[in-house]
Amino acid sequence: MRLRHIKGCEDFITDAKECLREDEAIALKGKIQDIFDVRRPLQIEIGMGKGQFIRNMALKNPGINFIGIERYESVLMKAIQRKRNLESEGAIDNLRFLCADARKLADIFETGEVDKIFLNFSDPWPKDRHANRRLTSPDFLQVYDRILKPEGVIEFKTDNVGLFEYSLEVVKDSKWKLDFCSFDFHSEKESEGNIMTEYEEKFSSQGNKICKMIISR
Repeated sequence: MRLRHIKGCEDFITDAKECLREDEAIALKGKIQDIFDVRRPLQIEIGMGKGQFIRNMALKNPGINFIGIERYESVLMKAIQRKRNLESEGAIDNLRFLCADARKLADIFETGEVDKIFLNFSDPWPKDRHANRRLTSPDFLQVYDRILKPEGVIEFKTDNVGLFEYSLEVVKDSKWKLDFCSFDFHSEKESEGNIMTEYEEKFSSQGNKICKMIISR
């Protein structure tokens, strides 16, 4: 999918006090929680899009710090703007953003620094030659293994059955174990209280089933 470039988004991201660029975050390795007023358990969403999910997670869980990670500046700009619009009712002080490539996360976060990782409706990269770009590929699972706490978990949601089946095979052949799996998550009792992304709302309203897995070591 071709993303529309928004003029001035690079400068907007650079000036945004609630956002770090990749080089700034790498320089802060080991001190990433200095961007928050208070240190708390840390959860991240990789490829957050316009940020609906992580905004609502931050609002619902004030005792947790959240970082939304997005590599595309035009998309990230919209996420920051929507956070600011909500803050007319009070600051969301437990949510920050990071403009970075997910492959660099082990250069940004210390070993065992992250409590939970969310992967929501990631790009499926359907061609076999692009499999290593999928956020559930073995290469990415190695990155997550480094930055997650020993008891940390990954929650993955998608409407793409092919990507979900691929991810299940990757988990089966790895050190990770499957704690929860459903090809129709919204029909499960575990979906009670589920916070949806923009894509999740769109796809489920069209009758698409949502797949979800939770994995840990």
